[in-house]
Amino acid sequence: MTAVATESKHRGAPAPRRPSRTRRTLRRMWRERSAYGFLAPGFLIFSLFTLYALGYAFYLTFHDWNIIEPNKPFVGLQNYKDMIHDEEFRRSIINTVYFTGASVPVSMVIGLALAMLLNQPIRLRGLFRTMYFLPVVTPFVVASILWKWFYNGDFGLFNFYLLKAHLIDKPLLWLSSQNLAMPAVILMSVWGAIGFNMVIYLAGLQSIPAELYEAARIDGAGVVARIRYVTIPMLRPTTLFLLVIGSIFSFQVFTQIFVMTSGGPAERTTTIVYLIYETGFKFYDMGYASTLAFGLFALTLVLTVVQLRLYRNSNQ
Repeated sequence: MTAVATESKHRGAPAPRRPSRTRRTLRRMWRERSAYGFLAPGFLIFSLFTLYALGYAFYLTFHDWNIIEPNKPFVGLQNYKDMIHDEEFRRSIINTVYFTGASVPVSMVIGLALAMLLNQPIRLRGLFRTMYFLPVVTPFVVASILWKWFYNGDFGLFNFYLLKAHLIDKPLLWLSSQNLAMPAVILMSVWGAIGFNMVIYLAGLQSIPAELYEAARIDGAGVVARIRYVTIPMLRPTTLFLLVIGSIFSFQVFTQIFVMTSGGPAERTTTIVYLIYETGFKFYDMGYASTLAFGLFALTLVLTVVQLRLYRNSNQ
């Protein structure tokens, strides 16, 4: 009888209230407070130098923000309107697309060829891999200065050997010619990017199962057929990664332009980032420079989305 009464009493009693989701989250954060303490310095640095800087740059785009002028009036969308109608900005886009469209595919093709070669059991393979990767770890400022000397019209190595080989009759002004300046910068950039592409492609090649090559060999596929139907399809994710990363970095090209040509001659090598630098640090127009930077972000985003769409459509 007592047990029945007790059971009825428990049935009628209200169930204990569970703590709210906010309280559970706060308790969990308190239990893991040491982890948040370790993360706090990095988060503060990221917030200050990335999030705050990004937000402040976006704020500048709505102002006529000149460093040496005391008044910095609000201009709304005027900077964006000026950017759309800016002939110099359109020319820098053409130069940047030209640089990207030439340097990225060439460096990827050469990197793939070297990766396939150095994936074979040849002697001194490790030494060759190191030699081809050295340009990647060489500071780009140093490399740009060296290549500027190579391109020198009076005593550069390129003109010296071309004259010795009787391929040219007179020295070429590599970095002063409107037709040769951008190809010269592209050649230097390809040299610097080959090693990175080679290493990534080499990792992709080593992840391909050997059974696929063996099956293709049994079916009578030759070297070219194995590359076409096994290697290239299996390297599609790697190729997409290198294409996206290479395009993003090429759209941000600055160091070799700054050191080797300073945007010349006749603005033939003025890329978007170099135009941003000139606008902000030569003409002190930080408002318009920030607008150009967000324009570059929009172009890079569109390019990346298009590449991803094309990759997905090719796999369907």
